[in-house]
Amino acid sequence: MSAATAATDTTASTASTAVAGLQADARITLRGHLRHTGALVRRNLLWIRQDPESMFDALLMPVVFTLLFVYVFGGSIGQALGGGQDGYVQYVIPGMIAMMSMTLSQGVGTGFSQDFNSGVMDRFRSLPIGRGSVLFAKISVELVRMLFATTVLMIVAVLVGFDITDWLGVFAAVGLSTVFASSIMWVFLTLGVVLKNAQSVQAMGFLVLFPLQFGSSIFAPTASMPGWLQAFTDYNPLSTLADAARGLMVGGPVAHDLWVTLAWSAAITAVMAPVAIHKFKTKS
Repeated sequence: MSAATAATDTTASTASTAVAGLQADARITLRGHLRHTGALVRRNLLWIRQDPESMFDALLMPVVFTLLFVYVFGGSIGQALGGGQDGYVQYVIPGMIAMMSMTLSQGVGTGFSQDFNSGVMDRFRSLPIGRGSVLFAKISVELVRMLFATTVLMIVAVLVGFDITDWLGVFAAVGLSTVFASSIMWVFLTLGVVLKNAQSVQAMGFLVLFPLQFGSSIFAPTASMPGWLQAFTDYNPLSTLADAARGLMVGGPVAHDLWVTLAWSAAITAVMAPVAIHKFKTKS
């Protein structure tokens, strides 16, 4: 058999598997989708248990970033805020919660790409399971990782002097961050399907993350920024998320930033979730 014939047969087999998977997906009930999602969540959690190094970023990132910004930049930025380093701790920790939601969301795309390249996704796509269940399970596990990182962040925050005066506000801020993170994960899932490898997903992720994170109110107030950059921060969802979390946790205006963040989350999910699911279903 020639190489061309073998390639043609492989392509035809892959296409027939994809068509069969789509037909099976259409017959699965909502209860079936939920059962499949639960099973895949358990599979992904067991994988983390076998590979604990995969949690190092969720463990170390909040520690390193908190210590870096509090002790390296906290004094100078805190003076500008009029509260010194202690005042900066109260300012930056809610912003760090917003940062965690964006930074760790990237992992869902790189992990998804690695699963494709290792052949795991081919196995999933050959099984009579809901295609959307694979994506929802991946998002669910990444949200667990994000909540773990947020817990570590809050422990470190208390150790460096963050004063928690409203626990309900803290939980509300974490909940809002979780909602936003779940919407951003659809973007990275799409990248994980479209791009060829995890390195490409990571590189593209950094190109998206850095302007959004540093062109926001996460680490410093935006009042001293140039006018054109302030215009960017006004439309940056990370700024509204950080400001809403700040208002919930330490006091201040909340309503406008809260609704804008929820609107961003709904819009991103409405646009990117169907795209990610469609790309996953039709990927050959």
